[in-house]
Amino acid sequence: MRDIKIDFIDFWPNLDKTNNYFYNILSEFYNVIIDSEKPDLIFYSCYGYDYLKYKCKRIFFTGENRRPDFMACDFAFSFDFNNRKDHYRLPLYLLYLDEANMNNKITEIKSRRELSEAWNNKKKLCCMVVSNPNAKERINFFHNLSSYIDVDSGGKVLNNVGGPVADKIKFIQDYKFVISFENESHDGYTTEKILEPIFVDSIPIYWGNRLVNKDFNPKRFLNYQDFETEEELIARLLEIDKNSEIAIDILSQEVFSQEVDSPSKIRKNVLEIIIKVIENNKKPKSQSYHELIHRIHFGFNRKLKMAKKKISYLFKSS
Repeated sequence: MRDIKIDFIDFWPNLDKTNNYFYNILSEFYNVIIDSEKPDLIFYSCYGYDYLKYKCKRIFFTGENRRPDFMACDFAFSFDFNNRKDHYRLPLYLLYLDEANMNNKITEIKSRRELSEAWNNKKKLCCMVVSNPNAKERINFFHNLSSYIDVDSGGKVLNNVGGPVADKIKFIQDYKFVISFENESHDGYTTEKILEPIFVDSIPIYWGNRLVNKDFNPKRFLNYQDFETEEELIARLLEIDKNSEIAIDILSQEVFSQEVDSPSKIRKNVLEIIIKVIENNKKPKSQSYHELIHRIHFGFNRKLKMAKKKISYLFKSS
């Protein structure tokens, strides 16, 4: 194996640079070295602008509802559906599936007896675990559903179980249904939220990606957008709770849609794409234009904030 120097820039704070989807994939083909000084390639995300400092090849990935800037990257992985040659669809749930070692268990075929036992062992009805207080659809549904049944909230938002839980997966496995709303709705934007309840043989109540059926089998979860009213959705939830045979039918379904490639095939495609970017002799894209726009944008915002403070001060003084 030959050496390849890489780094991860502008990702979420707890990213493990030597144990993540991209690092692990590249390690199958290269001797991967983390080098923050002179990398051959950087992977960067949407949580900052430090990537502007690097002149090497750049690959963008987003787990948030953000668009790639194709002027600043040599290739982009995101959840969008498009036919660009410099883009490949890689929703966040696939990274989560791989890094949490869910690949085998999520596709494991269980007998009805096993699923019935798992379902009947769940002594609690419904929960959610979230930390973002700004997703109004999720908050509103929690309140509406709570007027019919008790809903436990184990996250930072609307917590009613004595404080945030330490282990989300361990917490939700005791519940039959899990509120699995995305933070935002955008076509193709599918995160790990729908996957976690499936992993523990629970039923997700999903809202978000209108095209989620392209990723997941619609018979394996309750899709908020399939119901005309919340009352109809809640009535269906209560019906399933009272009839375990319906629940087992849902739990028995294939997890993924037949339209989507298997996680292993996608992983193989991603490796081939990254190798192609690395081995391509083309010079990395110029950042000068993007950096200029970035500086103008932040300079304008700074002046706008100062103007607002001055106006506020004048009104208070008058």
